Amino acid sequence: MSIDDSKKAWQETVVQKNITKTPERKAEFSTTSAIEIERCFTPGFDYPGYDETIGFPGQFPFTRGVQPTMYRGRFWTMRQYAGFGTARESNERYKYLLQAGQTGLSVAFDLPTQMGYDSDHSMSQGEVGKVGVAIDSLADMEILFDGIPLERVSTSMTINSTAAILLAMYIAVAEKQGVSPDKISGTIQNDILKEYMARGTYIYPPKESMRIITDIFAYCKDNVPKWNTISISGYHIREAGSSAAQEVAFTLADGIAYVEAAIKAGLAVDDFAPRLAFFFNAHNNLLEEVAKFRAARRMWAKIMKERFGAKDPRSMMLRFHTQTAGCTLTAQQPDNNIMRVTIQALAAVLGGTQSLHTNSRDEALALPTEDSVRIALRTQQVLAYESGVADSVDPLAGSFMVEALTDQIEQAAFTYIEKIDKLGGAVEAISRGFQQKEIQDSAYAYQRAIETNELVIVGVNKFTIENEPQPELLKIKEEVELAQKTALAELKQRRNDSEVRSALQALETAAKGTDNLMPPILNAVKAYASLGEIADVLRNVFGVHRETVVL
Repeated sequence: MSIDDSKKAWQETVVQKNITKTPERKAEFSTTSAIEIERCFTPGFDYPGYDETIGFPGQFPFTRGVQPTMYRGRFWTMRQYAGFGTARESNERYKYLLQAGQTGLSVAFDLPTQMGYDSDHSMSQGEVGKVGVAIDSLADMEILFDGIPLERVSTSMTINSTAAILLAMYIAVAEKQGVSPDKISGTIQNDILKEYMARGTYIYPPKESMRIITDIFAYCKDNVPKWNTISISGYHIREAGSSAAQEVAFTLADGIAYVEAAIKAGLAVDDFAPRLAFFFNAHNNLLEEVAKFRAARRMWAKIMKERFGAKDPRSMMLRFHTQTAGCTLTAQQPDNNIMRVTIQALAAVLGGTQSLHTNSRDEALALPTEDSVRIALRTQQVLAYESGVADSVDPLAGSFMVEALTDQIEQAAFTYIEKIDKLGGAVEAISRGFQQKEIQDSAYAYQRAIETNELVIVGVNKFTIENEPQPELLKIKEEVELAQKTALAELKQRRNDSEVRSALQALETAAKGTDNLMPPILNAVKAYASLGEIADVLRNVFGVHRETVVL
């Protein structure tokens, strides 16, 4: 069948079915010169293997996108990752962002919350509310989402070791708003493997962590069907210094490990795989980043179909959130970061992301101010409404360079996955330090390139200025920690202690056995057991992970 015949068949079946469900934003799309923009451009000549390698949007192998009309139907979800200080302060920031046109929430938690410590724990001293919002209990979560209708807002939460606890809190808040769990939508990151190799906010050993993750898969399949139960993250792998090909390889290898663990736990692949999501970084090399996203989509489709025998097309779709690269932001001349973020956001859009966070210009120095956050959000809005890049699906497809880069990243990433398979899979490879060593070597090479001026960073090793004025920064007051400790102490005074003890005992029994952990965690949350108390029960049963040292 010719490409023209394939395109006609795609338009008459896949596209028409999609448009009936989700109409396109406009009846016609055109340039400022009144030139019509096609939904999907294809070669006007014979292109051997086109259907198998590039194909059409919304069809296997999904190289060109997971939806037939992509942004012609609706724009990507515009999220701004936010959270700082107390739940009340973060709630005010969320409302500000929603009023500014943000279309989804993305919650940043402070380090104690990520590590399973309450604000009054000795390990939390000096960190409460600093890099995200402090959440000690359901009471904080109620404040965090006060006045925000959870049936209408999709929420992403960057949380891993304590993901089950924060998800339970979110479910409980929704129920208090009168919203049933089957009506809420969003994502928890819940990706512990990348924590072991690149980020470090882990608590429990890998085996026990994987149990918690698969318990979340099973619980949400039956109770919270619109929730994305994991966001398999390459973002932090890239932030730690990996290359684009390594980011794809190590992320998809982690995805393979999660699918294998879920199948081993008795879940059918097509029951949970449609709710898997991914999270990638967007760097400055525009065309490499576009190719990276296209390659990752095609690879995941092949992996799910050929390796795991998935039958449901949704199981083969790599849906992903993108965040612009924090590690590329510079403290020197921070306004330059606006341009970096714009390039990175453009790469994500041209690469077909489903949602996007744009970093703020001052994040190399502190948490962003409201002005900086607004500029970051406006960057997305200008791309969506003014640039025209959202009017055709995968507009760079067919570029000799982009297609070559897509193929080469795919080949390099599959080579890494083969090495990881030979080591026994992602978990075993991490325990041996394989991924960590590869990332370290890549990070070292990148840093050396900057130090020798082989790689130019504007404002850092070239085009520098002296006596640079310092911008106004957001500072978290020390009173936040005191206020959080006081609120937690007051909560413990007024809650029903017998209910808390009973709920924590039930959780301990479940952890020692094989029952799904989500129901007892949810009951403990509703009894106002603190995050630290719940995490400590699991620490006592599961133990804690000790890092593999790689030299």
